[in-house]
Amino acid sequence: MIRIKKIRIPALPTEEPRRLYVYLPKEYARSERRYPVLYMFDGHNVFYDSHATYGKSWGMKEYLTRTGLPLILVAVECNHEGERRMNEYSPWDLDIPEFGHLEGVGKATMDWMSGPLKAYIDRTYRTLPDREHTLIAGSSMGGLMALYAVTQYNDVYSRAAALSPCFWAGGEQLHELLKKPLRDTTRVYMDYGTGEIEPGETIDLKDMFTGAAELSEAGAEVAARAVPGALHNEAAWEKRIPVFMEYLFAEKESVR
Repeated sequence: MIRIKKIRIPALPTEEPRRLYVYLPKEYARSERRYPVLYMFDGHNVFYDSHATYGKSWGMKEYLTRTGLPLILVAVECNHEGERRMNEYSPWDLDIPEFGHLEGVGKATMDWMSGPLKAYIDRTYRTLPDREHTLIAGSSMGGLMALYAVTQYNDVYSRAAALSPCFWAGGEQLHELLKKPLRDTTRVYMDYGTGEIEPGETIDLKDMFTGAAELSEAGAEVAARAVPGALHNEAAWEKRIPVFMEYLFAEKESVR
């Protein structure tokens, strides 16, 4: 079951309504069980092809239905006005030749997701609200935000998946953040498709593996993968769902 409602986020520069998606497992209505929660960015791309920006979603509904994973998934639609998605999904100001100067309001985004949104979800649904059962995931700029969330808000999120994360938008500030000491139950999955990289370029992969080493030194369990031939789109990320979900939800002993 997926519940969809329109919401406004007063903490961000626009109050334009956007969709909030909440997936509840099939057994939810028939049990009193409490569930872990996975938060995801770009919520319009998570479940429905008809809602997705480019007509192809991740297919998370099909994966969760097929596996029966006992999980609540909360996904928030991005801001579609101009370049405001970039603003909301960047913790720092950016200067990009094709866009100019962009003010990063990623901190305000995460303050809202980790504060008012999480409080609403925990109040409305039968969640396991503790850190150990609160996860976050995203791709591209959403992948950058997942890394930002699991490090800067490490008291809220214990596990994160960052697919094709935009290290170029994080720069040295991101690498410094990845070196911050983390709680020893932190687990992070990262990957990058080799098809996303221009011929002869390796900086994206180097950045990812450097970031993985920094996270490991900071105390996290980390998996980092180069995915042969994979492109930068939802169809490619959908194929990696079983990999990152199994890693995030594996028992600690099984991933050693």
